[in-house]
Amino acid sequence: MNRKGIVLFDGIRCGLISEADHGFEFKYDEAWLLNESAQPISLTLPLQKETFFSGTFFSFFDGLVPEGWLLGIATVNWKVDSHDRMGLLLLACRDPIGAVSVIPFKGESNG
Repeated sequence: MNRKGIVLFDGIRCGLISEADHGFEFKYDEAWLLNESAQPISLTLPLQKETFFSGTFFSFFDGLVPEGWLLGIATVNWKVDSHDRMGLLLLACRDPIGAVSVIPFKGESNG
């Protein structure tokens, strides 16, 4: 399936999260790393050029996914399995409370 999401920090593109055959990947965009005001999206994902790899869903991104009754509403309305964390991230994390949001990747160049 290999879905991808553009990660935004305060509305500015900062990276790309993707699922791969072996787990998940997150990479900061080069333009974000060159930005003087760039900051990491999480202490567990410090600024670096190298791609982060994880065999399981990144804890930081999992924390953005709705919980409790809101998770129930999301899974019923969007017909997404509650265990499909990447699917829920792409559907429910476009306008979260914090600075980081994720929108579905539509296939343009990933910088």
